[in-house]
Amino acid sequence: MENNKTPLLDKINFPKDLRKLSKDKLEDVAKELRNETVEAVSETGGHLGASLGVIELTVAIHYVFNTPNDRLIWDVGHQAYPHKILTGRRDKIKTLRQKNGLYGFTKRTESEYDPFGAAHASTAMSSGLGMAIGRDLLKKKNNVVCVVGDGAMSGGMAYEAMNNAGSEKSKLVVILNDNDMSIAPPVGALSNYLSRIISSGTYQSFKNLGGKIVSKTFPERIGKAAKKAEEFARGIVTGGTLFEELGFFYVGPIDGHNLKSLVPVLENAKKYKNGPILIHCVTKKGKGYEPAEKSDDKYHGVNKFNVATGVQQKSESKAPSYTKVYANSLINEAKKDKKVVAITAAMPSGTGLDIFGKEFPSRCFDVGIAEQHAVTFAAGLATEGFKPFATIYSTFLQRAYDQVVHDVAIQKLPVRFAMDRAGQVGADGATHAGSFDIAYLGCLPGFVLMAPSDEAELVHMVATACQINDRPSAFRYPRGDGIGVQIPNEGTPLEIGKGRIVNEGNKIAILSYGARLYECIKAADILNAKGLSTTVADARFCKPLDTKLIKQLALEHETLITVEEGSIGGFASHVTKFLSGESLLDSGLKFRSLFFPDVFLPHGKPEDQYEEANLLAKDIVYCALQTLGNNYSKEEIDLA
Repeated sequence: MENNKTPLLDKINFPKDLRKLSKDKLEDVAKELRNETVEAVSETGGHLGASLGVIELTVAIHYVFNTPNDRLIWDVGHQAYPHKILTGRRDKIKTLRQKNGLYGFTKRTESEYDPFGAAHASTAMSSGLGMAIGRDLLKKKNNVVCVVGDGAMSGGMAYEAMNNAGSEKSKLVVILNDNDMSIAPPVGALSNYLSRIISSGTYQSFKNLGGKIVSKTFPERIGKAAKKAEEFARGIVTGGTLFEELGFFYVGPIDGHNLKSLVPVLENAKKYKNGPILIHCVTKKGKGYEPAEKSDDKYHGVNKFNVATGVQQKSESKAPSYTKVYANSLINEAKKDKKVVAITAAMPSGTGLDIFGKEFPSRCFDVGIAEQHAVTFAAGLATEGFKPFATIYSTFLQRAYDQVVHDVAIQKLPVRFAMDRAGQVGADGATHAGSFDIAYLGCLPGFVLMAPSDEAELVHMVATACQINDRPSAFRYPRGDGIGVQIPNEGTPLEIGKGRIVNEGNKIAILSYGARLYECIKAADILNAKGLSTTVADARFCKPLDTKLIKQLALEHETLITVEEGSIGGFASHVTKFLSGESLLDSGLKFRSLFFPDVFLPHGKPEDQYEEANLLAKDIVYCALQTLGNNYSKEEIDLA
């Protein structure tokens, strides 16, 4: 790739090429890499701020360590764009997050330089320790390096891994990327602790001494007096670090943007053989790109943008997002009921709770990247008579499944789960898709499960959840904008377990659960135009089922088709169980169900994902015609 703006980067196809350069060239490599990253993300969108914050760190790691033989694990992986550029993927970097392009996180099948796939937080040290122990058992000598953001340190799994690593004494290099920000400003005691270390007068006074000590940190033999002096100095600097109590040798804080400091420290860490070591790097999210540095979220996730101005492209929308509708609905309910409280796990803006928090700061709780804690915390609030709304992406709620079962469902506590990002999510791909919540919640006794077909229904379901005080409940809603229907000023609680008929026919019945309803209506219009009278019904509830409605549809139609945005084992399985139990499948009813295929769908545009999942109007029509014995191909179906 010829580009006179990047003369050094043009010579680097893989890290082995980077390692051929002299150290005095690394700062220039970092500048070129930063510009390349900004340029690429301006065309694709993605996680820019986190990647800009680790430019120097990425260069230093690949320069010092012998990747891919030395394993490099990025926690979450959304900061790995510069890593991808340096590891043989520069020519594809502008396909980032596009269909058939590079994944937005690390992915094992994409490159040998991605030894562990990621996208959810706090997993790096656990997987890294597993690799380190595996190395030891195989009597190999390679290094294992984990880069962990400070936001991920709010997740309990990180401490479980550190506790294990400290006791195992296996060699493991952990780099704490402390940028004082994950997606939103980090919360909790650890964040405050790290901030105190960095801002303390003792650190400022001793940082020069600390720098001298770091350069002599790891001699194999060290005099007792020198060792005591070192420990004394590091004790003053860090205040007796938590990490050392967990069994890690702690070094830092050091400037994560200063390659002259980073490279020697990493070289010394590479030589260290006495167990796990943690290097505390202070970085700045969005570093080196002014619009990102000035942004409140440091350009965490961006659309395509103008490099010169930083102005992001905004798609025109005729409807508010489901997330915003949910937030406003919850605010309305909270105004009427002082017992309504809201919980998020480090995603206030992603879930809309930043809006709720501004209105009710004392009733909104961001617990950090700690979904397990969030769920049990909500359960505790419920025992005291509050109405907690645990507002967590569908894919992230998976991380707290035992808490949902043990701490909520068994005790029949009225925690309300608001699950954003239900269904396919587009460029973030399989790791973020809300594919499984219908199945994993539907099997739990006592739950009320709802799914709105549009933003107006979401308003009503928030109101409904507020009134459910004797058992847990959950409702799921998709990413992105609503349909454009009129939104009611106030939600009206729905009758529990009661669906509705939208259009009436007498030959084919389509029963939708969730946001595919409007595709079902389009399909019905096509079928009606072909002389096949079609009913469309909105189930609203998966649990309890509207058995009266389902029985009516089964008895009054030749064909019944269910449609949902979820995996096998979801809504259709509940309907099938009911039809079978009532012997309705023995009466000649032709029953079919449409749901996600039994694969992890790749990233791309949502419309492409739903086409691949066979959940568009044409797919519903095709299913109906095939069921009735009409052998049309999908290409022959007239969708005009």
